[in-house]
Amino acid sequence: MKTQTPPPASAKAAAPKKSSSGGLNPAFVIPILLLIGILTYMFVFGDGSHFQEGDNTKEPLPGDYFGTVYKGGFIVPILFTCFLTVLVFSIERFFTIGRANGTGSIDDFVRKVKSLLDRNDVAGAIQECDRQKGSIGNVVKTALVKYQQLSTDTELTKEQKLVSLQKEVEEATTLELPMLEKNLTIIATLASVSTLIALLGTVLGMIRAFAAMGATGQPDTGALSTGISEALVNTALGIGTAAIATIMYSYFTSRIDVLTYNIDEIGLSIQQNFAAHN
Repeated sequence: MKTQTPPPASAKAAAPKKSSSGGLNPAFVIPILLLIGILTYMFVFGDGSHFQEGDNTKEPLPGDYFGTVYKGGFIVPILFTCFLTVLVFSIERFFTIGRANGTGSIDDFVRKVKSLLDRNDVAGAIQECDRQKGSIGNVVKTALVKYQQLSTDTELTKEQKLVSLQKEVEEATTLELPMLEKNLTIIATLASVSTLIALLGTVLGMIRAFAAMGATGQPDTGALSTGISEALVNTALGIGTAAIATIMYSYFTSRIDVLTYNIDEIGLSIQQNFAAHN
């Protein structure tokens, strides 16, 4: 009866490890940002120093933008929360994706690894991955460790080894990507939701303005200006937040695409090198 020998240590090392999801927890962060938005609206924008006679129920002082924003109504703290959310998660994604790139230039890393593979120096390529670190270093190292394991495997055919190596690269990449894409959905959602919330604030402001215009006798100019101010402030905040969210989402997805492309490029080089030397 044939007994099965335990897999070599390299086989265990080749198993891809799922990266820590990392990043901020939206369920915890967004309520805090909402509270900050409400408090800022009440005690910063609504501070009496921004209004005539120190009363925030009266008109803002000429040229005082804080008072003008306060007149945007209860939609303002919601839009301000959307803006803070985009800002916080954009900063968080910036540092997370930056760490995923590793400690050095990705282009230089790709060139070094390909050069080492051309010389069939797999051990040197693994050392280069240890220096680079980050998601790209982790994926490439996983593939190279698998490369070493398959090089000494006498049971599988060459085609089976190539399939196994390709699968290893794909699995390692799949396990790294969620860490990079986490919270991007929130930024993408706010790019459209902010505009809709702003539209709601605009409609409410225009309702107030038209109600003032339709008042019997002399129109209430104070209510009219307040309604128009509410409409325009909400429009500006919503469009501005949506624009920033759209730009940041496009920027981060493009960086992730570049990172994924480099991983695919090195993965292909590893497979071609394995086919040429084994």
